[in-house]
Amino acid sequence: MSYQPRLKEVYKKDIVAKLREQFNYKSIMQVPKLEKICINHGVGGATADKKLVDNASKEMSLIAGQKAVVIKAKKSVSNFKLREGMPIAARVTLRGDRMYEFLDRLISVALPRVRDFRGINDKSFDGRGNYSLGVQEHIIFPEIDLDKVSRISGMDISFVTSANTDAEALALLKALGLPFKNQRN
Repeated sequence: MSYQPRLKEVYKKDIVAKLREQFNYKSIMQVPKLEKICINHGVGGATADKKLVDNASKEMSLIAGQKAVVIKAKKSVSNFKLREGMPIAARVTLRGDRMYEFLDRLISVALPRVRDFRGINDKSFDGRGNYSLGVQEHIIFPEIDLDKVSRISGMDISFVTSANTDAEALALLKALGLPFKNQRN
């Protein structure tokens, strides 16, 4: 048998049955699942120093285990000294096994390393079953070598689910192990 991530097995064995019972789904196909995780790393000082985007892209690739894509500006904004086509951010979209591996590392290793961590906010849902999480320091990930970091920056992590409502998505993410602050059941 080929390798399967731990959270993927937990989802198939335990979480599907639990959610099916909780929300009275008629079919297993109705049970919400995690479709993808999108990680965005905007680099504010990229207009002044081009190397910042390259460093962010390399660090993002280390964190995600997949090559990051450099995002270029779509419009010119004179107040920010930004020209159309300038690199300003890095982005990664994770699916399948890499997504579950990243989620497992986020839950078990990275989030506990956040200073004064008391859980993540459960109000960051978009109304359609997707959840967004902001990370203030990218150095919480063990893949990042602190000696080589020139600038500490944050990133946004979005969890896209197939859930129709926020309650279903919250139940799914809570079952997967995301540590929410307000444990409402």
